Amino acid sequence: MDTEARMAGELTVGIAGLGAIGLHLARALDAGVQGLRLAAVSARDLKKAQANVGGFKVPPMVVSNAELAACDVVVEAAPAAAFEEIATAAIEAGRIFVPSSVGALLPRMHLVDRAKQTGARIVVPTGALLGLDAVRAAAEGEVESVTIETRKPPRGLEGAPYLKQNAIDVLAITTPTRIFKGNAFDAAQGFPANVNVAAALALAGIGPERTMVEIWADPAQTRNQHTIRVEAASARLTMTIENVPSAENPRTGRITPLSILACLRGLTSTLKVGS
Repeated sequence: MDTEARMAGELTVGIAGLGAIGLHLARALDAGVQGLRLAAVSARDLKKAQANVGGFKVPPMVVSNAELAACDVVVEAAPAAAFEEIATAAIEAGRIFVPSSVGALLPRMHLVDRAKQTGARIVVPTGALLGLDAVRAAAEGEVESVTIETRKPPRGLEGAPYLKQNAIDVLAITTPTRIFKGNAFDAAQGFPANVNVAAALALAGIGPERTMVEIWADPAQTRNQHTIRVEAASARLTMTIENVPSAENPRTGRITPLSILACLRGLTSTLKVGS
């Protein structure tokens, strides 16, 4: 997968998962992004994946998760259960690894240590999170506190391990209800499909142990709302973003594949502004 692309000055891209995030990203890359070429995809259902990419201008190879590591850049857009397999293969091969399940990275920081040894890079896309450049800048100095309050329609939280463990029927909630308060590390374990924004915030700022998270189920919400507050020696930041949920998967926002696409463009851009 690498030789022809490198001769053309391109980076080859492999995408793990062709759901609400991966398929949108694959279509965008197939339409053409300078410096990048979609070379391979993987998915749980290989026949469905073949059908999804069969009509592309340049259909990518459909391979296993591990085989994606033949590409220069591996994008993870799969269910959280597959995260470690995809990440490990890419990191062992010394590739650029771009995770969409950032929450799954927090309990696996050994992967960062391993990447240092293999020469791999882990690049977290942050376009879905307002003001992360400012948080990263503030974290170069003293930061007193970082909090994020996430409000989602109850349907967007359904199935989270924390809800099952605590016997919370989120679909029965009729008024705005706080269902979790704790740090980003615990939030990532309890809500692996819902706290990627909080995980990215923690990694950019003061870490998952000190970054505090509140998760609210709010039937009045039609969007995934995140309010971030930072108290630092250099600045006080208050930011709110409302992401439109994906029609295919209400747990993620429509902006997520666009965030990853912007991240990938930044890998080859001559002029790069912010993250």
